Amino acid sequence: MLAVTDLVGTLSGLLTLAVPHEGAEVDDLTIAEPAHGVVGQPGDLVLGVGVDGPSGALQVVADAAAAGAGGVVLRRSLGRRRDVRSRARREGIALVELADQASWAHLVWLLRGVLDRAAVGPGRREDAPVQDDLFALADAAAGLVDAPVTIEDAQSRVLAYSSRQDLTDPARVSTIVGRRVPDEVLATLRAQGVFRRLARSSEPVYVPASGGTKPRLVVPVRAGGEWLGSIWVVVEQRPPAALVAELVQTSAVVALHLLRLRAQSDLSRRVAADRLRGVLSGSTAGAEEWLPAGPWRVAALGAAGDAGRTLDVWESVLRRQAWTSPLIAELDGRVYAVVRDTEDAAAGSWAWLCAVVERARREGLDLVVRAGRPAHQPAGLERSRSEAQEADRVTPSGEAVARHEDVWAQVTIARAAAALPDEALGPLRLLQEHDAVHATDHLRTLAAWLDHPGAPSAAARAIHVHPNTMRYRMNRVADLAGLDLEDPAVRLAVRLQLAALEGAPTA
Repeated sequence: MLAVTDLVGTLSGLLTLAVPHEGAEVDDLTIAEPAHGVVGQPGDLVLGVGVDGPSGALQVVADAAAAGAGGVVLRRSLGRRRDVRSRARREGIALVELADQASWAHLVWLLRGVLDRAAVGPGRREDAPVQDDLFALADAAAGLVDAPVTIEDAQSRVLAYSSRQDLTDPARVSTIVGRRVPDEVLATLRAQGVFRRLARSSEPVYVPASGGTKPRLVVPVRAGGEWLGSIWVVVEQRPPAALVAELVQTSAVVALHLLRLRAQSDLSRRVAADRLRGVLSGSTAGAEEWLPAGPWRVAALGAAGDAGRTLDVWESVLRRQAWTSPLIAELDGRVYAVVRDTEDAAAGSWAWLCAVVERARREGLDLVVRAGRPAHQPAGLERSRSEAQEADRVTPSGEAVARHEDVWAQVTIARAAAALPDEALGPLRLLQEHDAVHATDHLRTLAAWLDHPGAPSAAARAIHVHPNTMRYRMNRVADLAGLDLEDPAVRLAVRLQLAALEGAPTA
């Protein structure tokens, strides 16, 4: 995290601190899009790029503060307004002014550079030395071709970029801010066959200008035949062959760094997963040092039709939706995530996860999530994991999202049934023996009748028989077992026994 005062001091020629806020720190950037609910998340510096009036400025300040953002940047003409400053003080958020003549694109590059290349500190990533080398290589490549450069992995995530900020276009600005190529740009590049060529060939690809974006030269980065990533250069026209050849040579050096980065990332991911498995199993020592601010929920994650790769599927989905370091791990054959129990739409929150599942299902990816109740202390995460398992056992497979609170009745039945022996008692033993000897279906008929009280037609539909057949069977049940189903205690006892025999409660 970097103090807002330090950040402003570093870029004092462009930025001025209009309203300070004690302890304000930032570690990421967000371009505000109030119309789409994008107003930042904890630790973000929110850039009011599209804010052009006092009402919009007031709203962004309030929304960013509510989201827990570290600060807001507005044009000086807006940031110096008394009502905007008063709102920032009242909401408790740092307000930063950008000089009116300054370019937002220029600011984005400078801010991202300051944040990404921050000096060594206690929170520095283990992969920082490799990242620094990649930034140096990006700068070297930019100097070589006299153009801006980004280095990306095979999933179009930005790993490093050059210091240059000229020759910009909206796609490049969005790529740097979000550390990922925007979806609409990816779709265009896929349609042009760019990624297919990168995956299959070592030859550089020239991408002509289209849709407001400038031309690109893309150099694949490969090692041992494997495509690891690519070097992207924003150009005005196709570079000379000699420069392209030098970039190809540079790609060989980049490949070595990408291999090192992948090895370090894999190690860091394993360490994080081990730590998360520990806290989900009840080992909470030091958990508050790396967990985000609570409360939390534990969510059991599922991916229909791809059970063997559930962890890979979910990790890919969560990272693609901007949760760059998802708290996700596999434990006892199930995949779990720890999310913040908040209603904001920030990555890693429960509300955000529900939206991710809904969006994925619209795109044909059959994801499901079952969550335990909130945990207000790390010690409660083990209990929340157990509840996520319970919710998963009792929720119909077709439902995408379920919380423990939503299925409390089914959970209650399941808990009670689990305490019963898996043998029929009293009159139910007679029905069970009759079903076994005569191949009848009296137990299932009785369960359907109890599950649809006063609605014989609905009970019949539940077990796919005619209503007259249902009535006939219930008469036979009465003759054989002599059950007094008018007695509420009898009905409860019978239903719990049936649940125990079925091994699960009815939905």
